[in-house]
Amino acid sequence: MTELGRTTTAHPLALEGSALMLDWAGVTDVGRRRAHNEDSYVAEAPVFAVADGMGGHSAGDVASDAVVRRLHEVATTDFLSADDVELALQRATEDIAVAAEGTELGVGTTATGAFLSVEEGAPSFTIFNVGDSRVYLHDSGVLRQVTVDHSVVQEMVDAGMLHPDDAESHPDSNVITRAVGFDVDPRPDYWRVPLRVGLRLLVCSDGLTKELDASRIASVLGAAPSALDAATALVDQAVSAGGRDNVTAVVVDVRGTEAPGAGEPDETTVPS
Repeated sequence: MTELGRTTTAHPLALEGSALMLDWAGVTDVGRRRAHNEDSYVAEAPVFAVADGMGGHSAGDVASDAVVRRLHEVATTDFLSADDVELALQRATEDIAVAAEGTELGVGTTATGAFLSVEEGAPSFTIFNVGDSRVYLHDSGVLRQVTVDHSVVQEMVDAGMLHPDDAESHPDSNVITRAVGFDVDPRPDYWRVPLRVGLRLLVCSDGLTKELDASRIASVLGAAPSALDAATALVDQAVSAGGRDNVTAVVVDVRGTEAPGAGEPDETTVPS
């Protein structure tokens, strides 16, 4: 388990003409049934991400650590690009390959989060995802899941073979179809979300979403006055609800003078 970054408030956005500020916080817990925490996160502008490792406690730790450290390593400017993130994930894949030597099942991790980017002069979150950790947006009282899980049950839902309400209880709910590691090139999906005042972003591992449904998550995000309060309450409630897995939440709040150009997230083509 690796935690990079610390709770921050009133971080000014380094963009001429913008008066937006960010608050953020990250919280993680081993849960009630696991001996080790294989989740890691980075919460420090310009990147906010969660990695949920798999492959045995020591290898899973190494895999999630590799992702967040490599993301932190490329975050040397105020804004990033998809190329930066893909370079970090490629380097993490190489790190994980070293850790996986001698293992029978392989080693991997999810990699999900958001980074600050600029599109046509306007600041945005570019959301990326590999695996089944998730990013949600809470805006004007409405919760929206942005990322789409790379999982067997999500494919079944998409094919009409499984009702969404039954996905979490399905016996294959932990089987993912895409990850960072396993000697495979990482292939993130991307979405772009223009920054606007009042936007609250949640990045979390599946240890949270397997315990709290969307209405519960929305209630917590809508009631908590600060990013730290929100992340803490979400993790505490997930652990109290069962804590069957490690639980991690990173919350980012946008505040300040409203920026123009807000809208729905748009999925973009993965750069070749």
